[in-house]
Amino acid sequence: MSLTAIDLVKKAKSEINEISCDQAASMLDDATVIDVREPAEFDAGHISGAIHIPRGMLEFSLASHPSLANVEDPVIVYCKTGGRAALAAQTLQLMGYQQVYSIAGGYDAWQQI
Repeated sequence: MSLTAIDLVKKAKSEINEISCDQAASMLDDATVIDVREPAEFDAGHISGAIHIPRGMLEFSLASHPSLANVEDPVIVYCKTGGRAALAAQTLQLMGYQQVYSIAGGYDAWQQI
C-alpha cells in the first residue's frame, strides 16, 4: 500500500503534540522555535526569534545550532499551515528530542492572533 503526502501528514499528526498559537506564544521565552518553510517564505515574515531551517535540511542542520544541543529542551516547529511542521516534529522526536510541539495551523494561524 502506498501512502500520499496527506497520509504521511495525518500519521505524523497522530504521533506529535500539536499546540494552539496561544499555547505557543506562552512558551516562546522557554523554547527554541524552528521555521521549516522555504527561504522566500521565511523572508516574507516569520515568528520573531525563530531559527530558519528548511524541512529538507532539518536532520543535517540541527548540530549547527547551539540552542538545539539539548534534546530535553522544548522545541516549537511551524510551517505555513502545519503539514511540513508535523513531519518535522515527527522527525525531531525520532532523533531523540523529548519536548517537541507543532503549531496547529502554522504561520497562517499565527498571523491571525
